[in-house]
Amino acid sequence: MADPRGFLKHDRKVAGYRPLGQRVRDFREVNAPLATKDLVQQAARCMDCGTPFCHGDFGCPLGNRIPLWNDLFSVGRPADALTQLHATNNLPEITGRVCPAPCEGACCLGYNLAPVTIKQIECAIIDQAWEAGLVKPRPPQTRTGKKVAVVGSGPSGLAAAHQLNKAGHSVTVYERAERIGGLLSFGIPNFKLGREHLDRRLALLEAEGVVFHTCAEVGGALGRPDAVQCYQLREAYDAIVLCGGSTVARELEIPGRTLGGIFRAMDYLTRENKVVAGELVPQARMMDARGRDVVVVGGGDTGSDCIGTAVRRGARSVTQLEILPQPPECRTDERPWPLWPGTLSVSSSHEEAEEYAGLERIWSVSAKEFIGKRGRVAALRCAKVEWEPVPGGRPRMVEVPDTEFEVKADLVLLAMGFLYPERGGMLDQLGVELDERGNVRTGPVKMSGVEGIFAAGDMRRGQSLVVWAIAEGRDVAHDVDAWLTGESMLPRATLLP
Repeated sequence: MADPRGFLKHDRKVAGYRPLGQRVRDFREVNAPLATKDLVQQAARCMDCGTPFCHGDFGCPLGNRIPLWNDLFSVGRPADALTQLHATNNLPEITGRVCPAPCEGACCLGYNLAPVTIKQIECAIIDQAWEAGLVKPRPPQTRTGKKVAVVGSGPSGLAAAHQLNKAGHSVTVYERAERIGGLLSFGIPNFKLGREHLDRRLALLEAEGVVFHTCAEVGGALGRPDAVQCYQLREAYDAIVLCGGSTVARELEIPGRTLGGIFRAMDYLTRENKVVAGELVPQARMMDARGRDVVVVGGGDTGSDCIGTAVRRGARSVTQLEILPQPPECRTDERPWPLWPGTLSVSSSHEEAEEYAGLERIWSVSAKEFIGKRGRVAALRCAKVEWEPVPGGRPRMVEVPDTEFEVKADLVLLAMGFLYPERGGMLDQLGVELDERGNVRTGPVKMSGVEGIFAAGDMRRGQSLVVWAIAEGRDVAHDVDAWLTGESMLPRATLLP
């Protein structure tokens, strides 16, 4: 350790955001830079614990070697810190920006002090490495002669492709959209994740030999120009890895759902990301938030992303509805260290909406009916709810009598998460079995019931964090490599079941 007493000398310090009035006028990343000397001090706060929970059972699913790269960064060894970071994480410039950082929730220093700014240091290591030219293509020296198709180019697909290519297999990634990246490309606004970070990582993978095909829908209808039939993949590849994600959105099936002005959050974010990228998008006026009363149903990260986007587009007001109770502001006895604290999140988007759109966050509320005017939504009728404990089961939601109220709304964005992968098409053609939750069922080695077909990420595990998707991709790559060659030197993600 560079300074064994660093955690006693330095308080936690985060970079924060660009000024409010500046960042709401553009879609550039909201994060402000932190001076290198401050970052070094923050890395020196890491105690190099005897039992580091940050990458244990309660921390990073990737098993990131956090104390090691904290120490290397703090003593001025950026190349070695990068080596340790890349040893467990294929997309650190992504997780360093969008991960909620379960590692920090499990940091030993967080037991009675503020935890180490792990996510901030991770982002600094990889960003400075790119700037210094330390991140270079490293294609495999030899090829195995085996060919693998990866279907889906989100974080699990990219991690799986990267690892399998390292092992010497010839990897082709199929993506039905017009750009590579899946959720990373279309579902996360530029103000959280600048497109340039993903682009240069993709360029690196291509330089190492990974082949990408866009506008290629595996299992698409016969006759469509973008359709790739599953039998073609079975014939051309030795193994297939399904990383198509969990894309069936949870619906709000209440009266008035067919009114105009009600959209799924991912449709809205995808459209806005395309607009920011300079693409021509049809029906732009239908989703335009300018001058509208915007209601976001759902209190997670996607809902927050919708809020930040709507503010930048000139929303008149923003209301966020959440069916669950408001989380506490500080860790409680119900969520003791090293569990995820589950405290109230106030994102940069929430700050922006409070200042410029009078944000109102309403908790413990259930939407009951969309009220229309001339075919378009005008309001949302809601009621307060309570959650009653059920012995041995999940709490039960109960509507509170005489608590109905209306919220003005002429643009509603449904951000309530996803249920499972799409039915039909690819999954039916391949004949894979689904589990009780509707996800692809696999065995202990992530292979489906069909020989040579594997699954990973949200398509196998269900909707989860980007960091879990990367871990799934690394794990399935090990399993595919071992199945193809008899053994594998690829590391498995440490926390996957």
